Amino acid sequence: MKILKLLSKFFIILFLFSTFAKTAISNEPVDIWNIEKKESVIEEKLIENKKSINNETIQGIKIVDQNKNIIVNNSLGANDIKLAGLYDPAENGLSIDMWSNSNGKEIKFLLEKLSSKKLSNFSEKILDVALLTNSYLPSNNISSEEFLEFKFQYLIKKKDFKLIKNFLIKNLSIKDNDKLVRYYVDYYLSNSQLDKSCEIFEYVKLVTSDYLNNFKIYCLIDQNKKEEAQLLFDLKSEFGSLDEFFVKKFNILMGYEKKDVLVSDKNILKLHLSHKTNENFSYEPKIDTPKYIWKYLSTSNLLKDSDLINIENSDQVKLIETATNEGAYEEQELFDLYKRFQFDINQLINVKDAHKLLPDYQGRALLYQRLLLTSDSFLKLDLSSMLNKSFDESNLSNVFDKELSKILKTINEDQVPSNFTTFYKQNRENEKEKELRIKFNNKIFHQSKLLNYFLNKTSLPKVEKETNDLLKKIKKNKKYFFSKKDIMMIESLKSDGVQILKKYDKLYKHKPTVPVEINSMIVNGETGLLLLKIAHIIG
Repeated sequence: MKILKLLSKFFIILFLFSTFAKTAISNEPVDIWNIEKKESVIEEKLIENKKSINNETIQGIKIVDQNKNIIVNNSLGANDIKLAGLYDPAENGLSIDMWSNSNGKEIKFLLEKLSSKKLSNFSEKILDVALLTNSYLPSNNISSEEFLEFKFQYLIKKKDFKLIKNFLIKNLSIKDNDKLVRYYVDYYLSNSQLDKSCEIFEYVKLVTSDYLNNFKIYCLIDQNKKEEAQLLFDLKSEFGSLDEFFVKKFNILMGYEKKDVLVSDKNILKLHLSHKTNENFSYEPKIDTPKYIWKYLSTSNLLKDSDLINIENSDQVKLIETATNEGAYEEQELFDLYKRFQFDINQLINVKDAHKLLPDYQGRALLYQRLLLTSDSFLKLDLSSMLNKSFDESNLSNVFDKELSKILKTINEDQVPSNFTTFYKQNRENEKEKELRIKFNNKIFHQSKLLNYFLNKTSLPKVEKETNDLLKKIKKNKKYFFSKKDIMMIESLKSDGVQILKKYDKLYKHKPTVPVEINSMIVNGETGLLLLKIAHIIG
């Protein structure tokens, strides 16, 4: 079966993963396989609808209106969801019954464990297949709502907004998806991309929350569809409660009232409406201002230029540090601000002691200025380490990333003392620069360059030649012992069509074994649960 072939590769990863985590730790491999992400080719067999709803509904009232922009609302129940997902199960050798035979308690246990830990890229790919494959929802000791909530949380955690959009569009009949829709529209609005936020309402008609109803009304106004916005507003007024702030802003946007200076930052929509209805809008963020507000202020060009910050004002400087940590300002803007501080020669010479006598932000400025003045490799490492520690202690761990990487790249690795080796290797490349690298060892089969095949970097004919060439060399080494990892890798290559020359048949003995628990899941058709189990084991 195709699923067994797929799982054979999973087991290879399971055996090989720990080896590469140890032998190539200096290269920080996070994942050794690159499974091609499956594009959704799913056909519309999503929901078993025994009832068809031809008219839109608002607050439990059916509205006879051909205009598809009119909203669907709260109180009417949706049909029970039978199927939900994105990917065609056949693409991965799965079936729509992949969850049907599993105990919901085990599913919830594994999903809760997986959601609480940082996963490797490979495990995330397994979860993609497990949670986003179109399938019947499990029903044994788990409700549809509980399982869908796991799907929603997974999509939110991934922050893949294209994927979220596709999921919402492919699963239009899912009820209670407001959480996912709100996450999507808030993200784009916080990035000042209102058009992308509003676009989702062209597809998702079934929204139940007051917040999303208000958001859609505002989208209609922005799209110059004021008659539809008014109809929606009137229906909302008649059958539900209205937020006083939104009513005020609605009347202004519709031209019924003059603009005002009323400001609310209770949520991103209210902040945006405050901005749009006030020509002289200004907002002073605070240290504890939520990240989404920082993002909105930054993308809307509402933040004060860092050059205008008064360095004598500690609150303003700390605010810039916080904003930089949240991504509202570029790192370089903060470090340019640090350059503006004035220190005497004694402070610069005795920097290690002097910085401790200053407020934390001034101490960081002093460390940075002294760092720029030295060419000594050891002092660069020492000062960089102290500055990095200061940022971490102030919960500003995202601030010193690119600049630290740039500084460390000026130091050759052979100049790094042993007490700074770990610090140097961990920080020389910032997170965006770190890519998968594997240190091959062609003396050991499962650590050899043959792994390039599983990274889709080598063709089948090429890996076949390389495999036989390597086996030829290994055969000459009478002391070589084929480990389980070697054997699993060879068997996987063979399952993909690699022809091993007969003269190498007796180099090793293959006795396929599968753990009892795993085999039981395969026999019972619990492939969804099996994928979760493998992702949990690999981590």
